[in-house]
Amino acid sequence: MSKKLQRRDFLRKSAMAVGSITILPSHFVFGAKSPVTRMGANRNMVPPSEKLNLAGIGIGNRGGGVINALESTGLANVVALCDADLGANHTKGLLKKYPKASRFHDFREMFDKMSNQIDAVSVGTPDFAHFPMTMLAMSLGKHVYVEKPLARTFNENQLMMEAAERYGVATQMGNQGHSEANYFQFKTFVEKGIIKDVKQITAHMNNKRRWHGWDTNMTKYPAGQRIPETLDWDTWLGTAQHHEYNKDYHYGQWRCWYDFGMGALGDWGAHIIDTAHEFLNLGLPYEVDPVRLKGHNSFFFPQSSTLAFKFPKRGKMPACTLTWYDGLDNIPEVPEGYGTSELDANIPPASNGKIQPSKLNPGKIIYGKDMIFKGASHGSTLKIIPSDRAKEMEGKLPEIPKSTSNHFKNFLLGCKGEEKCRSSFDVAAPLSQVFNLGVIAQQMNTKIKFDRKRNKITNNKLANQLLIGTPPRKGWEEFYKL
Repeated sequence: MSKKLQRRDFLRKSAMAVGSITILPSHFVFGAKSPVTRMGANRNMVPPSEKLNLAGIGIGNRGGGVINALESTGLANVVALCDADLGANHTKGLLKKYPKASRFHDFREMFDKMSNQIDAVSVGTPDFAHFPMTMLAMSLGKHVYVEKPLARTFNENQLMMEAAERYGVATQMGNQGHSEANYFQFKTFVEKGIIKDVKQITAHMNNKRRWHGWDTNMTKYPAGQRIPETLDWDTWLGTAQHHEYNKDYHYGQWRCWYDFGMGALGDWGAHIIDTAHEFLNLGLPYEVDPVRLKGHNSFFFPQSSTLAFKFPKRGKMPACTLTWYDGLDNIPEVPEGYGTSELDANIPPASNGKIQPSKLNPGKIIYGKDMIFKGASHGSTLKIIPSDRAKEMEGKLPEIPKSTSNHFKNFLLGCKGEEKCRSSFDVAAPLSQVFNLGVIAQQMNTKIKFDRKRNKITNNKLANQLLIGTPPRKGWEEFYKL
């Protein structure tokens, strides 16, 4: 009990230390703007001549890969490693690589003991766990790199975006293609009028997912199992409501469940939709229609989904419908002259192994006024189709700037005030909120109508409540007050 009280006192003092600005709990703030007082955006910047002291939260698998990528830039020292399962096989490699880094099971204890030794934090945990550790880090003036999607609920994304501005820290979401060739190409093509008057976008990810083949008639959560001796299950659960441990929640399986993850849309949408969302100024949709949900159930994601996101006219840009397809048997139609769907060596494999060749590999089709573009995922560039139109445009396309830094270096240079982070929370949170709305339509199996001015679902009370989600577990409410 004393440790819990100490933590609560620590959280209270950390909030006071940044000016006594309080965000009310999420069930109070939604639908109204939280007070945002802009502090000096450069007050936490690290001098160019110094390396940043980096703490990693979530050090296995993808989380470990992010820490290694940040350290390999030569701009960061790894000073702390935190994971709820430090004894697991997937965390041992990083512990061995950085033997001098302090080790913690609980991020709250890490910040309590080492806050003054940390400049930046990498968050590579399950989707549902991003919020508390990111909010605490920002409230203490730490720069944060957070894996995609940013947060599991619409409201958590809103709070994180506002907190990033309030605390004046550098932020980056981990959709690494947002610093690669497609980012600069899409930006330039829109600015120069090559991509214009887009009314339709197709986005697709049709490879196998972990939950494919599960029993869609499931009526309750899986039975509890013995907790691995190395795992701090209570800390792993974080803000989530209590679940008995089961292997199908852990080791990447968390992405399958509405309670813990964001499915294929949150996982791959951040790598496929990101540039269109930013440079076409899509913002938030006014409607999300679950055109097709095969194998819908209340616990985990459908076997396949077709979601139509409808965006209104934006300035001179026309209204646009973005249609998302996932599932092995849910291949979208492609335009005449599309050609083949090649596997791109630059696209990382899915988390469940090697990408299997399919009729259509992860990517998008952008339908502009004068041209159609096909693209793959991550940083892969767009191609004009059909081939005769592409040949006609040869020599007429603008020069594309080269990337000055990869995504990881861009973040660390952002911490130093030398570059602007390309997927900062003001860019990444609205994109993640699009995914939140799509997941609500999947979970509810109903069309939702969204008021973009009031941030409210107007046609379904329960769906509107899901914008906030279930209340945090007792003892985890503090992070909604930072």
